[in-house]
Amino acid sequence: MKKKVMKRIRIQKINGGKASPAPPIGPILGSSGVNIMEFCKQYNSLTQNKMGEICPVIITVYEDKSFSFVIKKPPVSIQLLAVVKKEKGSKESNRFKIGKISLNKIKIIAKNKMEDFNCFSIESAISMISGTARSMGIEIDS
Repeated sequence: MKKKVMKRIRIQKINGGKASPAPPIGPILGSSGVNIMEFCKQYNSLTQNKMGEICPVIITVYEDKSFSFVIKKPPVSIQLLAVVKKEKGSKESNRFKIGKISLNKIKIIAKNKMEDFNCFSIESAISMISGTARSMGIEIDS
């Protein structure tokens, strides 16, 4: 028998292996009636090999207060900043560039993130990532 879905929750900024009942996780899950400590234990055990990386999660809360969740890959912007070794993007991306990235590295990011995108071809994914890089002030070497 299928459980009735009550709510879906997306949490973008959780460090892998470091989920705790403190904000933002506690208040979000507490208002939905989810067992916060159980979620934190399960999340931390599944992401212990990704310690320190941001691993977004989509939590499905059912009517009986049980839950399931899917862990996504780190956001493209975080992966791009890791490649160019910067903390944050440019404030004025059309004027000030923060670094350069090769098309091969963009392909690697696209292949890594492909299952989370809403596109079907690798070329579309590369185009999306290139747009994100340009908006962050990262130049693309052909």
